[in-house]
Amino acid sequence: MSDTIDYGNLMHDAMRDLIRKVLIDVSTAGLPGEHHFFINFDTHHDGVELADWMRDRFPEDMTIVLQHWFENLSVDADGFGVTLNFGDSPETLYVPFDAINTFVDPSVEFGLRFEVEAPHHPDLHLASEKDAKLPEEAAPVEDPEHKATKSDPEPEKVSKAHQDAEVVSLDSFRK
Repeated sequence: MSDTIDYGNLMHDAMRDLIRKVLIDVSTAGLPGEHHFFINFDTHHDGVELADWMRDRFPEDMTIVLQHWFENLSVDADGFGVTLNFGDSPETLYVPFDAINTFVDPSVEFGLRFEVEAPHHPDLHLASEKDAKLPEEAAPVEDPEHKATKSDPEPEKVSKAHQDAEVVSLDSFRK
């Protein structure tokens, strides 16, 4: 037994489990109300599965949007798989939960940001959109019935909507 309780990693695990539970609910019942997700992840993390052209276009990280059109959302203990539409071309990808950098639901001003200080020693920050900035080049996800998806929602509108969200850092609890 260790001399200390590793609260940072315990919170990390709890927040990844929260994302897993939310995605399980969405996979069975769909997105409720105005909820939608921006999920940014490390494209080179072990276990990430995506087309080579995506990895070339997004060499470090990629943001996907689960909103108007997605299908085959499946969730397991380690991550999730989903089919998204990229320029009228469906692509399936798999994202391990440990590869996620940010998870944002702008409809309710909720955001999580995961940071890695050193390999295998992650640190977690609950973050507002102001702190968990989405990359400028988010991957567009098109909805055949909603052609404005490429610019909808606009990053400026998302950021403005989340400027008042509370930021909680685990660093303040560390010795």
